[in-house]
Amino acid sequence: MNLSQMTKDQIVSFKSENEKLYNDFKGQGLCLNMARGNPCKEQLELSVDMLGVFDDGNFMSSCGTDVRNYGIVDGIPEAKKFFSDMIGVGTEEIIIFGNSSLNAMFFAVQCAFNKGILGSKPWSQCEKRKFLCPVPGYDRHFKVTEFFGFEMINIPMTPSGPDMDMIEELVKDEDVKGIWCVPQYSNPDGISYSDETVKRFAALKPAAKDFRIFWDNAYCIHHLTDDPHCILNILDEAKKLGNEDIVYVFGSTSKVTFPGAGVAVMGASVANVEELRKYLGISIIGYDKMNQFRHVKFFGTFENMKEHMKKHKEIIAPKFRLVCDVLNKEIAPLGIGEWTDPEGGYFISFNALAGCAKRIVQLCKDAGVTLTGAGATFPHGVDPEDKNIRIAPTYPPIEDLAKAMELFVICVKIAAAEKLLGE
Repeated sequence: MNLSQMTKDQIVSFKSENEKLYNDFKGQGLCLNMARGNPCKEQLELSVDMLGVFDDGNFMSSCGTDVRNYGIVDGIPEAKKFFSDMIGVGTEEIIIFGNSSLNAMFFAVQCAFNKGILGSKPWSQCEKRKFLCPVPGYDRHFKVTEFFGFEMINIPMTPSGPDMDMIEELVKDEDVKGIWCVPQYSNPDGISYSDETVKRFAALKPAAKDFRIFWDNAYCIHHLTDDPHCILNILDEAKKLGNEDIVYVFGSTSKVTFPGAGVAVMGASVANVEELRKYLGISIIGYDKMNQFRHVKFFGTFENMKEHMKKHKEIIAPKFRLVCDVLNKEIAPLGIGEWTDPEGGYFISFNALAGCAKRIVQLCKDAGVTLTGAGATFPHGVDPEDKNIRIAPTYPPIEDLAKAMELFVICVKIAAAEKLLGE
């Protein structure tokens, strides 16, 4: 029965029953962390053999460079070819970074802020600067633009991606300099942008010539189904319109191999890449070429990497199914929440009744389960409706995840009852 259709006495009784269950959990001394989308131990074990690829004594890149030595600021040729296939760009359109795509994004913003983009005025010299932020979104994206003093404008997500009508109107403002995008299995909703959405992004004609789409395709190969839908290649679409300078594409192997020792990449037009490579050469002599070569030697081909990702799917897909099954059983009949059932990525987006997210997260924390902070999926950590919670199912063992979800739904029920009772 829908909770909102119950009488006041029924809701009071419902709340009391769940508070008893909650107090039982508090007495168990749980200590479970679901705050970040970390791979679990079993996923990390899939790549351990990578650590032995240099046992053959071969450290020579095809360009004649010993990868143990200095040099090659933008990546060895083998890595450029391999990762170009992954993010869908040419070998002349890619830079290989260290282990963090977030660091690559920060670098791109920093260069625009200090030096400008392709001859435009540095963003630091702009009296006003604004950034578009699809919400709910990735908290670390928002931290970057907050750090550089941008006014961040919330863009609602739809089932096909961000609200493009709103975006096309807002980019008429020359102060709008960019937008954050997670186009495949968005963080946290798990939405994949439709073909129309990708084409409309590629066709944008913003007033600011230095406007850039930060296309963080972090989950481009992180599928949870056997028949995944892959989005259009935005750089290809932009090239058809002579608009290739508008986008920066990012990716990494952080959740493919080792988050602490992956490889991050950035793809863009030749003009964008040449400019950023110049700035990169001032800050670093070269990233970890051994790690680049290690990945290439381990996988061999991009097709082999996709096969590797099927092993990841077998480990984590049951965890996503468990979460959705629990929510369907315990929350759906009560009408006190909505959630996504993603086909890939690392998160499930849960929307509680408005005004309940902070309360749910605090109740869980007090009973020993740490979730991503309520509001984290919005700029400045402020969810205007206080309803969105990002659930990260991948890290805990499935037995612990089941226990955490049992507690989670109890907390959702308590918070909803309190809301309806006006407490």
